[in-house]
Amino acid sequence: MEVRNKATRIDLFSLKTPQMRAFHMSWFAFFLCFFAWFGIAPLMAIVREELSLTKQQIGNTIIASVAITIIARLIIGWLCDRIGPRLCYTVLLLVGSLPVMAIGLSHGYESFLLFRLGIGVIGASFVITQYHTSVMFAPNVVGTANATSAGWGNLGGGVTQMIMPLVFAGFVGLGYLEASAWRLSMVAAGAVCFITGIAYFFFTTDLPDGNFKELRASGELQETETGKGSFWLAARDYRVWALFFVYAACFGIELTINNIAAIYYMDYFDLGLKTAGLVAGLFGLMNIFARTLGGFISDKFVQNHGLKGRVRWLFIALLIEGFALLLFSQMRVLALAIPAMILFSLFTQMSEGATYSIVPFINKKALGSVAGIVGAGGNMGAVFAGFLFRSESLSYPQALMILGGLVSVCAFFTFLVRFSEADEKAAASEFDLAMARRREELKDRVPIADLVPGIRHLRPMDALRIYLGVALLIKGIYFILNMNELEATLGDGLGEGQTLIAWSVVFAHVIGGASLFLGFVTRVAAAANAVILFGAVVTALSMTSAEGSLLGTNVDFQFTSFVFFSLVLFVWRGSGPLSLDHLMRLDEEKEPQIL
Repeated sequence: MEVRNKATRIDLFSLKTPQMRAFHMSWFAFFLCFFAWFGIAPLMAIVREELSLTKQQIGNTIIASVAITIIARLIIGWLCDRIGPRLCYTVLLLVGSLPVMAIGLSHGYESFLLFRLGIGVIGASFVITQYHTSVMFAPNVVGTANATSAGWGNLGGGVTQMIMPLVFAGFVGLGYLEASAWRLSMVAAGAVCFITGIAYFFFTTDLPDGNFKELRASGELQETETGKGSFWLAARDYRVWALFFVYAACFGIELTINNIAAIYYMDYFDLGLKTAGLVAGLFGLMNIFARTLGGFISDKFVQNHGLKGRVRWLFIALLIEGFALLLFSQMRVLALAIPAMILFSLFTQMSEGATYSIVPFINKKALGSVAGIVGAGGNMGAVFAGFLFRSESLSYPQALMILGGLVSVCAFFTFLVRFSEADEKAAASEFDLAMARRREELKDRVPIADLVPGIRHLRPMDALRIYLGVALLIKGIYFILNMNELEATLGDGLGEGQTLIAWSVVFAHVIGGASLFLGFVTRVAAAANAVILFGAVVTALSMTSAEGSLLGTNVDFQFTSFVFFSLVLFVWRGSGPLSLDHLMRLDEEKEPQIL
């Protein structure tokens, strides 16, 4: 299926074009599906006590939540080729929200297992997201578009670890018993999915030029393979199954961590429910930029090495992911476990972005089926991992170590993903056509090649931004290890708001700090931290007033004010040339050029 008028750039802050509306709606819908899909995971300690679940039974529910998604993704991929992503997403959100809300009817292991099985269907939303961005964006940015939409959607798996305990606590604060509070929390998550399904129908189109139905009726869209034909066309390609196992080794691992991270930190590091949810949420929150980074690097590899360059980068990212998981499995001290988890999370999500940077080039005649089969591989990996974690003979660290070794082995499956000379030439021609339009726009900008080795473009403000990013990241980890100290600073009069503010501080420091370090959405990251630091300045100033000294002994006030002022400068100035923002041209205000 050849699609015309694909966007050659991502105008991140625009909703004016059908390409960008599809981009933003697809990642937001996937975010909500992911949020609802794993919404029960951070509350499992409460559910475990009420329903008297054993470790084996919890493992079975984890397997159920991801197993059904294998079938759902295969079907959804086929349906995308048939009826288009718009209708697929609408129906999936409306129907999938029902078991999310209905899980509150569970009063025993069997019914809880059944509803978790039903909830897993909404995990198929990933395939639609990847399909929709694949048909909306040209080859020069499709890797970045796919990775960003999926990464920001996956972010829901991290946010739900942080937000659902707060939603639960909110219902408890309103006077509900814990047995009712976790049920009402899931009703709220499902209701938002239902509303988004209606919005998706009205605000998106299947393709840049319109919907499947109208375009086929007018003869503007010629379909080459439909129905069973598209599925078997994809299933006969051994490269699809190689990527199936590759995706099992990255996305399958992410699904597993989302399910077990909160309990893991509670059982092995003696953290409370809220703090464990916060730390576990950091794994998913890396999706803000990590998966985008994987797709972005893939788009750069293709410039000099063609499609085989994308495969080469996938091998590197997946192999490092395996080693990082082995490292994380051996951590027994919280201060070391968190950085190891962040490193592991970074390469896990970069591997996912790199995988779906290759998917659009496997077979354009059966794009939906290819995306569905590969996506199902992620859930197959999660099912396999689930059996390890349900075993009574294996501890969680032992299961993680085994998975680390298997991921490292799966990296070598990338050697099976090869492209013919004809495929390479066709992809190169399509890429060159897209880049020709881009170069015409950007002829007065600094060439990307000039950034290599890059250090010669390092300016004082760039060095300050990188330093601030690292410092804020370290400070965020310190706050996690000393949450009582942070909450004490905020005072006791805020109720549950104290926890929400404390988590906002940690989120801004860890994720915002990493974003500043990379120069990714620099102004947004700097603004988020500037708001936090402004509060810190006010707090330090009040302490100064009590002590009667402004510039003398109050070092906290002086240092905090300096960091706040520096962040304001970055909100004003943005990033320099040595940044992802510069490379991705996110600061341009022009409309997307099209093919």
